[in-house]
Amino acid sequence: MASVQARRTFVQFAARGPAQRIVSANVRGYAQAAAVQDIKPPVALFGLDGTYASALYTAAAKTSSLDSTSKSLAVLAEMFKKDGKLPSILNAPTLSPSDKSQIVQEIQRHMGAQDKGDTVKNFLKTLADNNRLGILPGVCDKFTTLMGAARGEMDLTVTSAAKLDNKVLQRLEAAVAKSEYSQGKKLKVVSKINPDIMGGLVVEVGDRTIDLSVSSKIAKMNKLMTDTL
Repeated sequence: MASVQARRTFVQFAARGPAQRIVSANVRGYAQAAAVQDIKPPVALFGLDGTYASALYTAAAKTSSLDSTSKSLAVLAEMFKKDGKLPSILNAPTLSPSDKSQIVQEIQRHMGAQDKGDTVKNFLKTLADNNRLGILPGVCDKFTTLMGAARGEMDLTVTSAAKLDNKVLQRLEAAVAKSEYSQGKKLKVVSKINPDIMGGLVVEVGDRTIDLSVSSKIAKMNKLMTDTL
């Protein structure tokens, strides 16, 4: 019963506007509705992947399967990291219903048996039905953000042109933890690589961004020269 309710939650969340989204698809009575509506994501997320991640978090919380859902998505996130071709496959516009069904089955196989109440299984079916399998990598990232916020953590995202040594990341974490940017919260370091920044770092803490990249400095210099001329 719980898995059916979770799947209906995903469908309704995706189909309705922000003001109309509800948590339960099978509300019986005012008291039950009030209890269900109290379950909300710990932070507001934006974008389509954020919308679906929030729906998944709500359904998982309602069915007491947050931990198992988090573990399942962690497995998927690792799978996407190991095979860079998967996101493009999921985004292919030529996927037939049969293709999508096979993809969902393959993803489930990789997750193993830790999907409590079929919460993630139903979520994957909803993505497939709505032609949204391509946002799954983003959903994995956003769900991690939600779980971190629920645990009182804050993401410290460090983007560099090349892979950073763990000691460098640890020093950055220690420096930010002592600053006002951390707001006294436990930091979760996320390291990303983007050659386009050319060098330096882009540090994101919560909703704040510290751009120390070479590309940013060049852009500022170009603007200064343009304004001067």
